[in-house]
Amino acid sequence: AYLTKNVKLTDGKSQITTNNLEYDVKTGIATYKDGGKVVNGSTVLTSNEAIYFSDTKDVFFKKNVHLKDHKNDMVADSLRYNTAFKNAYFISPTHIQSGNGTIDTKSGTYNLETGEAVFYDRTIIKDSSRFIIGNQVAFDEKNDIIQIEGNGKLVDSSNNVIVLGDQMIIDKKNSTFLATRKPVMIIFKNNDSTFITADTLYSGKRKNQVDSSVSITKTDAVKNSDSVKYFMGFHHVRIYNDSIQAVADSLHYSTIDSTFKLFKNPVCWNGNTQLSGDTIFLFTTNQQPKRVFIWNNAMVINKTSAGFYNQMTGRNMNAYFNDGNLDYIRTKGSPAESIFYPQDEDSAYIGMNRNKGDVIDMTFSNKAMNKIKFINAVKGTLYPMNQIPVDLKYFNNFKWQESIRPKNKFVIFE
Repeated sequence: AYLTKNVKLTDGKSQITTNNLEYDVKTGIATYKDGGKVVNGSTVLTSNEAIYFSDTKDVFFKKNVHLKDHKNDMVADSLRYNTAFKNAYFISPTHIQSGNGTIDTKSGTYNLETGEAVFYDRTIIKDSSRFIIGNQVAFDEKNDIIQIEGNGKLVDSSNNVIVLGDQMIIDKKNSTFLATRKPVMIIFKNNDSTFITADTLYSGKRKNQVDSSVSITKTDAVKNSDSVKYFMGFHHVRIYNDSIQAVADSLHYSTIDSTFKLFKNPVCWNGNTQLSGDTIFLFTTNQQPKRVFIWNNAMVINKTSAGFYNQMTGRNMNAYFNDGNLDYIRTKGSPAESIFYPQDEDSAYIGMNRNKGDVIDMTFSNKAMNKIKFINAVKGTLYPMNQIPVDLKYFNNFKWQESIRPKNKFVIFE
C-alpha cells in the first residue's frame, strides 16, 4: 500500500505521521523516506527516513534523527527505538541532553521509562562539574548512580580531582565514588599535582557539624560549604608529588584542611630524608607539604652524600617544610635519641655523635641535615671516624626503605 498526504499509522500505543508511507500488509512493515514523526506517549521522534516493524514494535530511524521527551533531547544520524518497551538503541554517534548534563555515545541502550541505560565505546557523560568516560558505562537515572567498567575516568572540577580506574561506581546524588582495579586519584591545583593510588579509593561528603569550640575562621569556611569532601584509600597506598612521596596501608584526606592521614607502616620521603612512625599526618597547602606530624615510634633518617645515615627517633615528631623542602624537625621522647655525623669547616666528617635528650631539634640547609640541638637531660658520646662501634651505627628500628619509594608519577600507574 502506498499512502500520501497526512498519513497516520497507529498500533494503539504509538502513531506514525508522514506525507508518504509505504506499507507491506503481509509483513506489517511500514517505511517512510520523505520525513516523518513517531509519537509514543510523551516521546516524540522525527527523522528523514524510518522503517517500522509492527510485530516487534521496533522503529529504525535514519538521517537527522531527533528524540525528545520531558527528560531528554537526543540527536543522532541513526537510532532504533522500541515503542512497546520505550527502549532506545544507539547505533551511531548520539548526543543526549538530559537535565543539566549531556551524554555522547556511539552504542548502547536506554530505557526512557525506567531511566536505566548501558553505554559502550568510550561514552562521555558531562555536567556542570563532572566529566565521566569509560569503555562501558551503566546509568541508573532514578538513583543517580553511574558504573564504569574499563579505563574509567572521572574529572571533578569543583574539587580539582581526577580519578582513573578500571572499575568505578559514582553516586551523583550523594557525591560519592568508589574506584577499584588499579585506581589513581590526581589532586591538581596551581600547576602542581599529587598522584595517589591504592587497591581501593573512596570519596564522600561529610555533613558539617560546627560546635562552639570551632574557631571563627573555620566556622566561616564551613558556612560557605554545605559539606566537607573527603577521600580514603585502602591497602597499598602510594603517593607521589615532586616535593614529597609516601607509602602506607591506608589514608584519609579532607579538603577542609588538605591533610593526608596515613595509617599502618606509613613512610614519607623528602629528598634524601625518610620519615616513619605508627601514624603520620601530612599537612599541605597548595599541594606543597607544610608540616608532618608523626605519632609513636617516630623516626627520621637522612642519607648523606657520603653514604652515612643521620638518624633521630622518639615518641612524637614534628617536621616543618619551607618551599617544599625540609627545614626543621623537633623530636620528643623519653628520651629522644639521635645519631649524627658532624663535619668540620672543610666539610670533612669528624666522627659520629650519638646522643639522648628530652627534646632534639634538627635543622636542614640545601636539602641536607645541617645542625642538631639537644634540650634537657642531654647525654651522649662523640666517636672519631676510625673508632665508631659497628653495633652503634644504627638504631634498632633502623630501616632504610628507598626500594618502596615512588620515584616518579609513572610508578603510580603501574
